[in-house]
Amino acid sequence: MDDERWRLLEKRLDVLEARVADGADPRARDEFWALTELRRRVEDRSAVLCAGSVTLPAGEHYEWQETVDAAALLDADVTEVVGALSALAHPVRLQLLRRVLAGRHTVAELAEGLGTSGQLYHHLRQLVAEDWLTASGRGLYAVPPARVVPLLTLLAAAGLR
Repeated sequence: MDDERWRLLEKRLDVLEARVADGADPRARDEFWALTELRRRVEDRSAVLCAGSVTLPAGEHYEWQETVDAAALLDADVTEVVGALSALAHPVRLQLLRRVLAGRHTVAELAEGLGTSGQLYHHLRQLVAEDWLTASGRGLYAVPPARVVPLLTLLAAAGLR
């Protein structure tokens, strides 16, 4: 490598090191980089940020984020979300969602070890009714794209690791 290329590489490295030293990249020093940015954006308001960038085992990629004013959450009618949360409050339904996210989409693929077909369809209907799953006419199930990251966020918030 000639001297000019070395000089240019050293210059670029110096710039990158200066950025890290100055805190230009908050992730370099701040494990709460998302909170640092949230505080900057919402100024003196309280807010909740949920976000994710997810590639599922079958290769589908989803990105989603939402910032919600904390006061609005505290003032909201919580009965509006009881159905959606109740639909998740069963181990079979959570298992079904996990299997769909893993790439299983037919009833036969989902059914293994989860009870009778009547029970399975009962759980699938509840998940579809609350928009955690969509069903096609061909008997295929999918988690709607807008629900993938929120679902994983709820599981993480509940302590699943």
